[in-house]
Amino acid sequence: MAGSAAQLSMSMLRNIVRSYTKPGQVVSDLLQAGPREDRALAFLAAGCVLAFLAQWPGLARQAHLEEKALDMLLGGALFGWFFLAPLMFYILALLVKWVWGVFGPSLSAYSVRVALFWAFLAAAPLMLLHGLITGFFGQNWIKEAVGFVWFAVFLWFLAAGLRAARSVAP
Repeated sequence: MAGSAAQLSMSMLRNIVRSYTKPGQVVSDLLQAGPREDRALAFLAAGCVLAFLAQWPGLARQAHLEEKALDMLLGGALFGWFFLAPLMFYILALLVKWVWGVFGPSLSAYSVRVALFWAFLAAAPLMLLHGLITGFFGQNWIKEAVGFVWFAVFLWFLAAGLRAARSVAP
């Protein structure tokens, strides 16, 4: 059992790296494995964990500069990323499905969720870099540039995943 969990995590890491060259192929491979909602939820949960971790350096800097309690700031981020963000991502997936259905061929809700949640998880290394820059340098142009790159990569992964999902019918 532990071997399969280690194999899955290594596969996820390989797929994240592979997403930076062939994002559509990665989503296509994930969808061809068959519809498994637990897998889609795992992608979202892992992305939310990494987003929460990405907040730590900036929150530590804020707590130090403003003489606030770090645990209170982390508690707010924890609530946001573990309780509110998953709900918002499911709502966003529904909106993406509707919009995609208006402008393109209809996709299954599962395909849209996998494409969206995977895009969020695969772009997480840039989110972690954004958090480190925020912690070290605070608010400056470098932070804004990395944030823009993260968002552009996220949209690229999402668009490539949605295009790939057209050819796979889970």
